[in-house]
Amino acid sequence: MAQRPLIMLGIESSCDETAAAIVGADKTIHANEIASQIDTHAQHGGVVPEVAARQHLEMIDQVIQRALAKADMKISDIDAIAATGGPGLIGGVAIGTVTAKAIAAARNIPYFAVNHLEGHALSPRLADTVPFPYLLLLVSGGHTQLLAVAGPGKYHRYGTTMDDAAGEAFDKCAKIMGLGYPGGPAIETAAALGNAAAIALPRPLKGSDNCHFSFSGLKTALANRLSQLGGPLIAPINDLAASLQQAIADCLADRTKRAMTRFKDAYPLPDNNRPVLVIAGGVAANKHIFKTLATVADKAGFRLCVPPSILCTDNAAMIAWAALERSGHPDPLDFAPRPRWPLDPDASPPPGRGVRQ
Repeated sequence: MAQRPLIMLGIESSCDETAAAIVGADKTIHANEIASQIDTHAQHGGVVPEVAARQHLEMIDQVIQRALAKADMKISDIDAIAATGGPGLIGGVAIGTVTAKAIAAARNIPYFAVNHLEGHALSPRLADTVPFPYLLLLVSGGHTQLLAVAGPGKYHRYGTTMDDAAGEAFDKCAKIMGLGYPGGPAIETAAALGNAAAIALPRPLKGSDNCHFSFSGLKTALANRLSQLGGPLIAPINDLAASLQQAIADCLADRTKRAMTRFKDAYPLPDNNRPVLVIAGGVAANKHIFKTLATVADKAGFRLCVPPSILCTDNAAMIAWAALERSGHPDPLDFAPRPRWPLDPDASPPPGRGVRQ
């Protein structure tokens, strides 16, 4: 009788989603349950760490039980357990970590501490056939990075944000425009009704000789234009949203083009093999940004791969899969949660202000 594939329970609690998933080594997603905190944090205009931690504590057991029920499994059917060990809001990361360790200890099964960014980085391999190496644009609420992905634990960072991440810029700009939270979907909806050429906005670092990002100045420029145009009740909000979305798309495209050149030089492939560009993270769900980057990838000879939207936003299936990618190397139960955990610890910081890891 053939041995069944190893079954991994994954837990994700790094920000404002409490998630649990059950994934097989054969890439079967048996369950991928998410308890969103969006409605709670929308009242505050953004994520409040203390509130997020309390909700993780209230929901984590329920979400695990929902995942088991969805998969029609018992906890005894689980072969190993993984949880986000960082980076993220330390309160939420700690709750997921403690829960996973308790289950691992009680059942005497392997425990895996997963880097949240590695979950995003490896997620396309859960949904598609994506061989190593590939170029990754990780673009989310907390992170904007370009990395070469050579294998689990093998990353070379080409660029990162010097201040705000792209998703953070969307959230902050949506707030000052009165569009609510989360900002990305709200701005995309408004932008569909606007003219992207109507409002002149800068493209920070466009044309520079590195692969780094900066979005803080773009946020300030939008705030200034909003004020000049009479504020959120008078200004052409749809045009502002469309112009902002285009500016962010242009910045991502420009930096990615430069990274593509570096990637092809570092990882030459046979002529009949196209290099792969993966876009992961919540901002990858933005259709305009996807189209912009699809054009850039095609012109550069890259195959574009974007995981399904459920695997782009924070979820536990990607955490389970990242652990399955290194299933022979579990972590000790004394692992300490990390608020910062760079994928490429040897990467040099970009010039300017503090860097997001």
